[in-house]
Amino acid sequence: MTPEIVSKLIAENPSLALLRAKLEALEPGTFCLHRSWGIGRIKSYDESADRVIIDFEDAGKMNHAMAPAFCAEKLEILPKDHILVRYHTERPVIEELIKKRKTNLIAEILKGFEDNKASNYDIERILEQLLGATKFKKWWNAVKKELVKDPRIGVPAKATDFYVLREIAITPEEEILEEFYGINTPKKQIQLAERLYQLADSVEAIAQDLPRIYDILTTSIKNATKLSQAEKLHGIWVRNDLCRSLYAKPEIKPNSPEDPVEMLEPSARSIIGENLDTLNELSLELPGAYQSRLLQRLFDFYPERYLDVSIEILRTSQGKLTNECINFLVEHKHDDLVRETLERWLQDQSIKSPILLWIVRNRNSRKFAKIVKNLINPRLLNSILTAIDNEALQSESTRRIQLADLLSEDTELIPDLLAESNVETAQDLAQSLLLNQGFGPLEKKSIFARFIKIYPSVQKLIAGHDDTNAQDVILWVSQSSLDARQKEYDDLIQNQIPANKEAIVIAREHGDLRENSEYKMARQEQETLMARKALLESELTRARVFDFSTANADAVGIGTVVDLMDPGTKEMATFIIMGAWDGDADKNILSYKTPLAQTLSGKKVGDEVVTNVAGHKEEWVIKGIRLAK
Repeated sequence: MTPEIVSKLIAENPSLALLRAKLEALEPGTFCLHRSWGIGRIKSYDESADRVIIDFEDAGKMNHAMAPAFCAEKLEILPKDHILVRYHTERPVIEELIKKRKTNLIAEILKGFEDNKASNYDIERILEQLLGATKFKKWWNAVKKELVKDPRIGVPAKATDFYVLREIAITPEEEILEEFYGINTPKKQIQLAERLYQLADSVEAIAQDLPRIYDILTTSIKNATKLSQAEKLHGIWVRNDLCRSLYAKPEIKPNSPEDPVEMLEPSARSIIGENLDTLNELSLELPGAYQSRLLQRLFDFYPERYLDVSIEILRTSQGKLTNECINFLVEHKHDDLVRETLERWLQDQSIKSPILLWIVRNRNSRKFAKIVKNLINPRLLNSILTAIDNEALQSESTRRIQLADLLSEDTELIPDLLAESNVETAQDLAQSLLLNQGFGPLEKKSIFARFIKIYPSVQKLIAGHDDTNAQDVILWVSQSSLDARQKEYDDLIQNQIPANKEAIVIAREHGDLRENSEYKMARQEQETLMARKALLESELTRARVFDFSTANADAVGIGTVVDLMDPGTKEMATFIIMGAWDGDADKNILSYKTPLAQTLSGKKVGDEVVTNVAGHKEEWVIKGIRLAK
């Protein structure tokens, strides 16, 4: 916009004076960024309508008219060398960077920021525009691993730090060593030493530093009072791996029981020996990459105890450790012991969720067939449902439950588990599912369909449980109504559902659930709360705040006031069309989702319309349209 036009706008509205520079930057051909619509290119300024005309090509909004003040306040004006602008003006070049020279693309992005540094959020915001919301995260996660080895770019150690494009390139090893020598925190020293070892060819690159690194790590591990036993063991193995070339003997196989590096004090053997009775707790704290080594060292150093201790580790294991334990025992020819142990835990209902997950995921495995073959039965399904319900009742967060997701997503699992069932058992299990806290209404409905396919009589248990399918459409809402819905959802999650969970736990303690009225009432309230939770989550996910400053009074739409006249009686009626949750009949405020608002939508002054409210038809003429205040 020319200085003359900007001066005229400021004269009419002095509050725009602070936006002069941004207003003058709204020149034809300039690129801008809208939070929702992405990249736009300014086409022209319509002085008669006082509107800036912008093409948001990717959003399908061409020749879109926007108020200058809104543009200056809400749009980000992009310089000509910005990477997003270059994507439109030099697309082949930028696409080449995206596909083949990925770290170079990040370097180009960093050049666009002050001091050549940017946060992870800043970079992701640009990558989302370049690659799209569904692709950029996978691309970025892969590139982060490459950046670690790029001497031009400093990678942040913490999520809150910045990526930096260096003026002078240094190797990753040099960068880590500089930090390693500058700190005296044992835990951080171990982490940095591990990063050194993980870098390709790092040991050769820092050979002259290894003696000093060994002395620092050994002293830190020995003297550290705040390191846990698992952290000490982790540090010992990092030190041993990194400094092996200093003490290893060529004739002895590395990592074997006779390996002299394993005897360096403090040693892994001493840590494991001191903690044999609590090794299951230590193993959970140990990083996943070292858990299999712990099991092997247990076998090497304490052959008389390794079997009992391994089973105890398996009992409390989680995630990768569960698989490591079973693999370890199977490799040492203890398939029968594992099978008998799992059957016993299943029988006495002490089996844990991670082991249930392992059984289900490996039910078709040839390697573990001897273990899992006889475990795939209705009793296992009962244990799965009990574990899901307990985890949901004990959880104070809204995080997903893995077992529940697996039961919902694996369409063959229910048929497999019910293969040896009868109708009475199936009905009991279906009833348990109906009362289960760990599933949403739609998930329950999907799982029940699998029960019904095998045992049609189960249908009667879910009569009347008709869940509304979520609609994947945007809901345009006002900020105030969104805040109100969010407040309701927060109260549901933080207060009502936890209180209901506690009521269920207390009611359970009163005896037989079939005759327990308090338990049934608590469960009924639970279904109501969970249905409301599912609805709110669906609505909040679809909700988008409508920017009423972009409303257009040329036709009836969200953010407009419409005056109607009955052509016969000359009677006038006025309605305000607002967001999906703003309806107020007493004030003649209509949600744009109502039938009346839908009938009026898109109509212009002078148009004749016929409204039908509750079967009552009326004819109207639109006499005026203006923006809502």
